[in-house]
Amino acid sequence: MLRAYHAIVHALAVVAAVLLGIVALLVTIDVLARNLRLGSLGWINEVSEYSLPVATFFIAPWLLERAEHVRLDVFVQALGSVAARWVARLADTIGLAVCLVFVVYGARLIADSYSLGSKLYKSFEMPEWWTFVPVPLAFALMAIGFVRRLR
Repeated sequence: MLRAYHAIVHALAVVAAVLLGIVALLVTIDVLARNLRLGSLGWINEVSEYSLPVATFFIAPWLLERAEHVRLDVFVQALGSVAARWVARLADTIGLAVCLVFVVYGARLIADSYSLGSKLYKSFEMPEWWTFVPVPLAFALMAIGFVRRLR
């Protein structure tokens, strides 16, 4: 079970890295095309708009697993070791609670969007619920990460 968790977290981190690389490449191509007066590729903005949040959600569990997430190290270092452990456990407990809230509400959002048949119409047409899938997925993985940190 733990291997599966690590494999999923790692795979999502790789997807996030690839997405960011593709976005960087596409934006560069778009800027070059505009500067060379070859026109603009309008769909690149939409790809970037959807890819950046997905990459952010997908990389978050990996950062948490590696303890490279945002935290106040200066504050924790100023505490004694016992107080620092207590603060870390409190932060992990709060993190777990917040993640569980996002899992529940993210799943509800997906269900509502799916049942309504909502679609997004821009350069691409797609079901709206697709854009919400990364939310409960990433937060569920982070919840598992917080449980592991609390153990």
